[in-house]
Amino acid sequence: MQASVGDRLVIHGHHVGEPNRNAEIIEVHGREGAPPYLVRWDDGHESTFFPASDATIEHYPSDAPETPKD
Repeated sequence: MQASVGDRLVIHGHHVGEPNRNAEIIEVHGREGAPPYLVRWDDGHESTFFPASDATIEHYPSDAPETPKD
């Protein structure tokens, strides 16, 4: 699993009807985008997280400005 700062982490519910949990990745502590990640959950708390098989990453483009093309 590889992620970048700003990507979303989705933990899928384990039981029928159980909602997914979502978090924004605010720091990547592993090499080349690997876990662990510092995440901010939708309720505002932050934690270090090691994703398991019930997790997926939603990749979002960087907020970095584009380089002008000549």
